[in-house]
Amino acid sequence: MDKIEKVSSIIEEKKKLFIEVNDAIWDFAEIRFKEKKSADLLCDILEKEDFDVKRSVGGMETAFIASYGSGKPKIAILGEYDALFNMNQEAGTAEKKAVCPGENGHGCGHNALGAGALAAVVGVKDYMKENNIQGTICYFGCPAEEGGSGKTFMVKQGLFNDVDLALTWHPDTINQITSTSSLADIEVYFKFYGKSAHAAACPHLGRSALDAIELMNIGVNYLREHVIPEARMHYAMTNGGGLSPNVVQANAEVVYLLRAPKFSQVKEIYDRVVNIAKGAALMTDTKFEIVFDCADSNLIPNDTLGKVMYKYLEKLGPVRVDKNDIEFAEKLRSTLSEEEKNAELKNLSKELKEKAKESPIANFIKPFESSNETMPGTTDVADVSWVVPTSQCNTSTWMLGTPGHSWQAVAQGKSTLCHKGLLLAGKVMALSAIEAFENKSIIDEAKAELKERLDGEEYVSPIPDGAKPKLE
Repeated sequence: MDKIEKVSSIIEEKKKLFIEVNDAIWDFAEIRFKEKKSADLLCDILEKEDFDVKRSVGGMETAFIASYGSGKPKIAILGEYDALFNMNQEAGTAEKKAVCPGENGHGCGHNALGAGALAAVVGVKDYMKENNIQGTICYFGCPAEEGGSGKTFMVKQGLFNDVDLALTWHPDTINQITSTSSLADIEVYFKFYGKSAHAAACPHLGRSALDAIELMNIGVNYLREHVIPEARMHYAMTNGGGLSPNVVQANAEVVYLLRAPKFSQVKEIYDRVVNIAKGAALMTDTKFEIVFDCADSNLIPNDTLGKVMYKYLEKLGPVRVDKNDIEFAEKLRSTLSEEEKNAELKNLSKELKEKAKESPIANFIKPFESSNETMPGTTDVADVSWVVPTSQCNTSTWMLGTPGHSWQAVAQGKSTLCHKGLLLAGKVMALSAIEAFENKSIIDEAKAELKERLDGEEYVSPIPDGAKPKLE
């Protein structure tokens, strides 16, 4: 039995456990920094699997590090398990149907991400035991990827300082190894304070915090024309001042998420947004404060590790589907618009576009290509990639065309396709880690590549000194 067969058999023998973990975390659907049940479940299993588990690391109750082995090299598998606000959806149905309207749901597949990472570290651990391999394999339990920057806080606190390599994965519609950068970001709250008054009898005595936010939002919308095209500026009003129109609103709040390819660019845009807030406060005779929420750097890809992961993804092949997988995917795909169906095809070659027409589920692996492109999203994996060579694989856990953060993604979170995809990802990560343990030149080459890509630039945390995870 060769290494691929051996590692695959180890993971397949325990696949019932990994699938149960996936489904349980999907059921918990806990949002950022509240993933207590999910983290405890993973920690309990890792302890039973002979890992030394340190809970509540980095000042975050739901962050943990589970280690097996000792000494160098030290390889980290990154796990996530946080859900999204207000995305509750019934599993396994092809219609939008919330079980508990207003509750949370796994619209980004982090239930599978956490379970697939568990499969990987358990697979590596069992292989290390059988083959007397020296080194340390770790599961880094990383909370709050969705708007919390859990890993960024972990990096800032030095928890990755002795790690040699980091591997992770993400649920997707396509089987591939990603080799792109990501947008850096910063998310902050602007809280405006005015003065209440009777809106009819004495409005001149009031100072409207709601007016200040409306003026700020208008100003930022005008700013959009005058920033780089790659920048993104999103906002949500988290407090409109109350429900009484006959009261001048004394308090109001808006949260802004700003993104750009480099954090220095984000910071420049942020400073301009702050000036707009100052102007809004002056126009309304109100005051405001800024409350930091989270921030992330841009991702540094690592082709040395990417090629290793791609080798094993190619050898294992795409997610294998059956008639039931296809039937459910076809029903669910009928709920998508033509624009949604075609959105991801633009990044495929002509040959793969034709393959994508053959099935509602990707029956192919996208070839690995070194790229200078930047994906239009953010991730706190990026900050890990600045200090540790890092690579990520994606496997098909969703039908083609599934938008991220959608009810369709939530509906597929307990599907057999999702289960198969997380097991495939676990095998790819496990085999890649094992090869690095057995061939330490991979680690040296990956570190050399990271140094070359940084070209003398040193990592500076995007999180201000003194800032703490926004646990509430």
